[in-house]
This record gives sequence, C-alpha cells and structure tokens, in this order.
Amino acid sequence: MGFFSRIFKFREQDSSSPETTWSYEDNASELVLDPESAATLLTEFDIEAAIASHEKWKQRLQHMLEGRQPLTLDAQQVADHAACPLGQWLQGPGKEALGQYPAFEMLMARHRYYHTQAAAVVALAQAGEQDKAWRLFQGGYRHASNQVTLLLKELRRGLGQ
Repeated sequence: MGFFSRIFKFREQDSSSPETTWSYEDNASELVLDPESAATLLTEFDIEAAIASHEKWKQRLQHMLEGRQPLTLDAQQVADHAACPLGQWLQGPGKEALGQYPAFEMLMARHRYYHTQAAAVVALAQAGEQDKAWRLFQGGYRHASNQVTLLLKELRRGLGQ
C-alpha cells in the first residue's frame, strides 16, 4: 500500500455516478521510488530530525505559554514556512524528488498551515491574549503539528525506512 492510499481510504467508485472523476487504478499519487532513489533521498534529508524539530517547537511554544520561556519569538519569522530546515528541504530537494506526488503537495500545505498556526499562537500570546493562545495551541496548532508529524512518518515508511 502506498504513501497516499494509507492516508486516505478510497471509496468504491460507481461509474454511473456524476461524482466519479477518477479511478483508483489511475491514481498516480502513490509514492513508489526505486530503492536507489529512496536511499539517496534519505541521505539528503533526515526525517527523524524533522520530526524531532517539530516536537521541540511544540514544547517551546508550550513553555512560552506557561511562562517558563520569554516571549521573544517574532510571529512573522515563525510564519515563514520556508525558513526552517524542513521548509527548505520541501522547497528544494524534496520538491525536486517528490513534487509530482499529490501526497507531497499535501505535506507542503500542512507544513505551511503549521507555521501559520504557530505564528498565530505567538501573536496572541504577545498581545496578552493568553486564553486565546492556549485554545489555539491546544486546537489548531496541535492538530497541524500532528498532521505534519504523521505525514513525515508516512513519508519515511513510503521510502522504506
């Protein structure tokens, strides 16, 4: 089972239905690379480090909201999804190697959303809106973080690691 199909359960298609726009067999979104390409990709990008980095960010934001860390983050910088190592890889070598797969596009979109949510948490906290910042942290931000982590784990699994 490929990367994309593990994330989404494809429903049975009724060829007489007007909603049928694709068939499972024609779905070119599966992440299937030859072993050599997968090995090369894995040497260029450390998926475990990317997952750990996102977990550290979650902890950093939580500590900030708890008052255990100063509010020194800049919301605009946090919003820049292309500035972190994962974003740089997604925009460069990752896109070059995997950009043709819709699942990769989903990872890019979820990563952008993650940064948007993190920046909003920072902005709310700095504006003194602690309750709103906590609700966003526990809701939209945590959900976005979990999605990025899940997609990275699926990418790792799809690459045979």
